Amino acid sequence: MKNKPSLSFWQIWNMSFGFFGIQFGWGLQMANMSAIYSYLGANAGEIALLWLAAPVTGVLIQPLIGQASDRTWTRLGRRRPFILGGAILASIALILMPNSPSVWMAAGLLWILDGTINASMQPFRAMVADNMPEEQSSQGFAIQSLFIGLGGTIASALPWMMTNWLSIPSEGAGKGHIPLSVTLSFYIGAAAFIGAVLWTVFSTKEIPPEETELAAIRNHKFDWTLGLREIFALFGHLPRRMWELGLVQFFTWIGMFCLWVYFSPAIASGVFHAKPGSVEMENSGAWAGFCFAMYNAVCFLFSFVLLRVTRWTSPKIMHSFCLFIGAIGLLSIPVMNEKNALLFSMTAIGIAWASILSMPYAILTPSLPKDKVGVMMGLFNLFIVFPQIAASGFLGKIIEVFFDNNPMSAMIIGGTSMAIASVATIFAVSGKKESTGATFLNPSSGH
Repeated sequence: MKNKPSLSFWQIWNMSFGFFGIQFGWGLQMANMSAIYSYLGANAGEIALLWLAAPVTGVLIQPLIGQASDRTWTRLGRRRPFILGGAILASIALILMPNSPSVWMAAGLLWILDGTINASMQPFRAMVADNMPEEQSSQGFAIQSLFIGLGGTIASALPWMMTNWLSIPSEGAGKGHIPLSVTLSFYIGAAAFIGAVLWTVFSTKEIPPEETELAAIRNHKFDWTLGLREIFALFGHLPRRMWELGLVQFFTWIGMFCLWVYFSPAIASGVFHAKPGSVEMENSGAWAGFCFAMYNAVCFLFSFVLLRVTRWTSPKIMHSFCLFIGAIGLLSIPVMNEKNALLFSMTAIGIAWASILSMPYAILTPSLPKDKVGVMMGLFNLFIVFPQIAASGFLGKIIEVFFDNNPMSAMIIGGTSMAIASVATIFAVSGKKESTGATFLNPSSGH
């Protein structure tokens, strides 16, 4: 592969700007889906199961899209066709979501929305790894975190801003009784998603393959059935670093899933003392969105700190520290009895979120074989998906049986899990730098 030239700040900026739109869509989903399910009549015990659609799509979508983009070269490049296609479909799903007439239609649209966001985001991370030299890797992923934080901040706060700043009426937007402020926010999100992705697609050039690699791409067309078999075969040959980080990711994302799914119902009952259909219920949903905006804003600001600090400390140490701060944030939520006090918790979680979005990828990237970056990134994201599937299947039952259906208990479970992830980062992730493609668990493989 050709030596990668160093990129200017603005080249990295343009390449990463699409993450603003992607996170705008994801921020709307994370901040509002539990509330939308509640508006449509779902009870607290059903919410985690209804979220199951989202992570399940990632099991196949992420590695398949990654592998397909590894074997693609068009006039738009290798990754950009998939980024653009996913963005178009996700924008359509964002428009349809707030018009869902029932819980199950909303769950189906979440399936589509999450799958198409994954289809757009997965090649994005691979494109950064493709285009950036190793010494700029931490900087590139930190700038991604910056845009992710900014997009998530605006998206999460939009319903609250519309209600409190623009006096948008809170009447339902259809027979599903989803507030108008939420509906308009999803429409704005669709425009932001496609607009930001278009900016990156047309302002960024990908490094073209060498002639031998291009010939191999043309002679080895991607086949979806064969692709699935090859993906399963790769599981035995993942870099050791990926397994080490996989343990950290498992506990990290259980913590975040607990926050996303149960924070809104937790503060509705524990802080606002709201009853279904009441004004307090709508206020708690809007405040939950504002709190999510807060942690995304902190993520945006702390990304600048990561850009500086990672120049003199290792990503591993920084990530462990940030996860520990995030654990404190989650564990503090149950003791907050006033809504503004929750902003302290969100500040701590935002510090962890900035690191979660960047440091694992900076730690992992040097260990990946250069001809399989896309599929390997997709497989790495399965360590995000599997804990969410586990939490979707079992968390609701655990809360029902052991915590009397109290959604606030999920914050304790999530905080404890993130603390375990912090410790695992120190003791499970080795400090030794791997040589690319040479540290597989089963080096005798022919793959």
